[in-house]
Amino acid sequence: MDDTAAGAEAARGAGRGVAVVTGAGSGIGRSVARALAEAGWTVALAGRRREALEETAAGLPAGRALPVPTDVTSPERVAALFSTVLDRFGRVDLLFNNAGTFAGGGTPVEELSYDTWRTAVDTNLTGAFLCAQAAFRAMREQDPRGGRIINNGSISAHVPRPHSIAYTATKHAMTGLTKSLSLEGRPYRIACGQIDIGNAATEMTARMRTGILQADGTLAAEPVMDAADVAATVVHMAALPLEANVQFATVMATTMPYIGRG
Repeated sequence: MDDTAAGAEAARGAGRGVAVVTGAGSGIGRSVARALAEAGWTVALAGRRREALEETAAGLPAGRALPVPTDVTSPERVAALFSTVLDRFGRVDLLFNNAGTFAGGGTPVEELSYDTWRTAVDTNLTGAFLCAQAAFRAMREQDPRGGRIINNGSISAHVPRPHSIAYTATKHAMTGLTKSLSLEGRPYRIACGQIDIGNAATEMTARMRTGILQADGTLAAEPVMDAADVAATVVHMAALPLEANVQFATVMATTMPYIGRG
């Protein structure tokens, strides 16, 4: 049995299938990757830093996690990621499109630099497109055909925070990406949904607990929730048969200022 066949056999034996998680080296990506592995998925861990990916993989069942250092803004590196996964496991059943940055957060629109804008767009939008396109191609061609893409949107896919124009624009665009993928995936048994997350406790949201600018100009601490609650939602979405899809899910700290924000 060659390495690809052995890897595919191991993935099938593990249970759910083969998942790719981007931004898996920290925060929500790490939490989701670990929860998927614990639920029986074989998980390819994509992120910029190998050391962080190996930390995510630590403690997971042997052979259940594959760290693949990846820059999602690079078409060549994204192609290499999916080539590695297909060579090792023979298929892709799930993509959690999670890599992102809050570049420019806290900067008024008139002061936002072009380079910062490009960093947000290249990572949050172009990176998500490149990964979704590569996953879509694999899912369309594999046998049995099909799979699921879950995009990490945000509360900011619906309403902005002050001084967050780059992040908000990319997250609104993510919703369009989700809808288009969902439509184009129908003939190929490719389902696409989006999870919009509000105030999960991660490195990115640490400032929520100390005080963040509100729409009325005041600073206020905001409640957060455990990232494990986000992970549980992704695991549920991923476990559905391909005949069913959670198109959009909003998971947020119950009392955060979202309903009625502004």
